[in-house]
Amino acid sequence: MDADSPTIPKRTLTSVLFILFLRLVAISCFWFGLQYWAMLVGYSLVGAGRFDLLSLPWKVASTCLAVLFPVASLGLWLAVSWGPVIWVLAAGGQIIMYGFMPEIFGGNRLIVLLHFAVALVYLGFRAALWYEKRKRRQQVSVDLP
Repeated sequence: MDADSPTIPKRTLTSVLFILFLRLVAISCFWFGLQYWAMLVGYSLVGAGRFDLLSLPWKVASTCLAVLFPVASLGLWLAVSWGPVIWVLAAGGQIIMYGFMPEIFGGNRLIVLLHFAVALVYLGFRAALWYEKRKRRQQVSVDLP
């Protein structure tokens, strides 16, 4: 016997695009994580970025980001609630590194701007999803036969 109504609501276009956006950010986070790991093990930068050759600020920042970015990537790919939280920690770390401490880490305005752009798009999606949910709740539904 078929159920009278489906138990799983259909996804809206906004929610599908939001998940696609999260997965694109997850791929970029995974790439950032791979870059930090390649630097730390001496695979990139001709071995000049190996962990034992780095200064203390770089050791702290690169090891934290080498762990945070892949974890954020997993959370964003799965579209779970902790994924964006870990991404905020990792992106915030890079914003502090390249935006507020350029004398130690060098300046990289592109990464800072990209993180802010991703945050704005994320907030736009969350606002659109909230509006859709609110609009759906206001629709009248009759459960009586």
